[in-house]
Formats: sequence, structure tokens, C-alpha cells
Amino acid sequence: MPTESGSNMVFLCRANERGNNMAAIQLHSDCPDAMTSVSNYFIDHYMPEANGEFVKVYIYLLRCMASSSKTVSVSAIADLFEHTEKDVVRALKYWEKVGLLKLEYADDASILGIYFLTVRPKALDVAAPIPAAAVQKEAAPKETSAVSQKSASKAPSKKEYTLDEIKAFQKDEDISELFFIVETYLKHPLNPTDINTILYWHESLHFSTELIVYLVEYCISKGHSSIRYMEKVALGWCSQNITTVEQAKASSAAHSQVYYGVMKALGISGRNLVESETVLITKWTREFGYDMDLIQEACRRTITATHQPSFEYTDSILTSWHKNRVHTLKDVARLDSSYNRNKKAVAASSASAPASKNKFNNFNQREYDYDQLEKMLLTTSVHE
Repeated sequence: MPTESGSNMVFLCRANERGNNMAAIQLHSDCPDAMTSVSNYFIDHYMPEANGEFVKVYIYLLRCMASSSKTVSVSAIADLFEHTEKDVVRALKYWEKVGLLKLEYADDASILGIYFLTVRPKALDVAAPIPAAAVQKEAAPKETSAVSQKSASKAPSKKEYTLDEIKAFQKDEDISELFFIVETYLKHPLNPTDINTILYWHESLHFSTELIVYLVEYCISKGHSSIRYMEKVALGWCSQNITTVEQAKASSAAHSQVYYGVMKALGISGRNLVESETVLITKWTREFGYDMDLIQEACRRTITATHQPSFEYTDSILTSWHKNRVHTLKDVARLDSSYNRNKKAVAASSASAPASKNKFNNFNQREYDYDQLEKMLLTTSVHE
């Protein structure tokens, strides 16, 4: 592996025999020390975005550079990692695509040589980090017009692709590689519904293959492996006009902070949020446009009222605030004050109101002179 200082250094792998995946590919290096060295740039910026199986192939090639024989073959790599030869070739082509390898082919399209290129920092990696608060505001901007709100929230309709159309897509090397990567993450073959959904992300939502791979990686890392859940996340990104992996990472980072803040405010620990809970949080942040101050205040009131975490109760509070055009904590105080005034007015009105009539007192009450009644009773007793 080239060192950071050796910017012009490349490693060359060349096959001794042409046109055969069984052929030994001779590895050469002008590195003075026989060691397996991995660039920090690779670890920090390339490895996190790559499929794990692809990373294995790349690091194994680096290891082969340090071996005494310096030979490798596609079939040997496939046998070692229990992959197909096609899977190994996909991995090599992926690293060529991102600019870390250069492949040389024989006339029959078999791999003849592999050039290790210098690992260089990506252009976006040198940019200053974006503050989380700024990310959240940028990721979910408040629309000012009804037209823009409608266009942002309405996703393209989903198309059902025919078997012939799917076969045509699979002839595209990038799409075929994408299907393989998703299958690797899901650990099961894609069914027609899965394939239609992935094509929907690519063709209708205009997600790049890199963004789709990150979408799958992100959802898997959060414990969600269903295509249905991934589609909800994809639609959320579409509504935010997210088109790159960098934008998706920024949005994900902001939402991770929101999730943590809600869990802390409700006293939840020792478990991940379930799908229904994350859907509500997305509703509060994206549909209502609420910041953490308002959400945490609603969580505090939930605990005070129910003495236990309840997303449904918190949602009822925030939905009520949304209907009453509450946007800040000052608006909450204003609403509370209005509620307390109305409550006192109702109590005062109830206290001063005349007794209501019912079947027991809905008639003219008689007034008796008890002294006169006593005399009448005494007179009656004497005459008897």
C-alpha cells in the first residue's frame, strides 16, 4: 500500500496467464517493507461507505502484496470468502469506480492486471463540518407557500415493472451491482416487490446507486431490515430534496440527535425506538416543524401527567399545539394562560348560576308554618 508521502507510487498486479480466472496474478511492490498498510483516508472515508464484502477483497489484496509469492486469482479470492467469482469481480470494479484500483483486461474480458492507485482525500472530506443545528434547519426547511409544501410532500407514483423491464435493468452493470449489494445486506435474495421498490428509488425518486446503498446501510444500522421501512425513509429524504450521500448523512445525524433527545426526555433507555415511535418523531419535526425545545416540553408534560413514557400522549399534546398555531415556548405560555383564564371563568360562572331544575325540584315548593301545624295537631287530639 502506498504511503501518504508517496503520491506518485502505484502497485501493479499482472497476470502470468491471460484469459483465465484461475490464472495466477503476480503482485509487485516497490515498498521497502513487507507489511500490510492501510491508508487512514481509506479507513475514514472509503471504508464506511463500502459494502463489507468489498472491503474484505480490497484488504486481502493488500495482504497479498506482502506475501512472498505475491500471486492471487479471482477464483482463490472467491473460495477464501465463499463468494462467486462474479462477486469478486464486482468488488474489484467497485474499487475501480471509486478510484482506488485500475483494472487491466485481456481480450476475452478477464482481468489481466490490477493497479493500486494512491488513496486521495475526497473533495467533500476537506470541507468544514456542518453544525448539527444548522443541518437540522437546512434538512427540513419551512415552506412558505402552499404550492411548495404540496410539491415537497407529494412523492412520485410507484410503477410496477414487468419481468422484461427488470431483466433489461439487470443488464446495466451498476443496477446489477446494486441488487447484489442490497441482497448482501438483507441476507436473502430480492423478491419482485423488493426489486420494484429499489427501481422506484432509482428511477422515480432519482436516487443514485450510492445513495441507495447508504439508505440500506443506514436502516440496517438502526435495526430495520424491511424494505417497507427503507421506503419510508427514502420518501422522507425525497421530501427534503436529499440527493447525495453527504446530505443524507447530515440529515441522519440531525435526526439521531432528535431521537436521543426524545428518549432522554421520556426516560427511555436500554432499547431502540420502534418504527411507530420514529414515525411520530418524524411527524413532529418535519410535518409540524417543531424544534427540540417544544418536543422536550411536551415530553415533560407527558411524564408529569402519565408518570410513564407515552408517545401517543406526547403526540396528542403536540398535535393540539399545532392546531393552535403554537411555534415557540412563548406560544405555549400564551396558550396556557388563555386556558387558565377560561377555566377560572367557567368555574366562576358555575358558582353563580341558579340551581338547575330536575324531576325532584321542577315544581313550586310549598312553604309551611310549623307553629300553626303544631296547633292544628293539638286541637285535633283534644276533640278526639
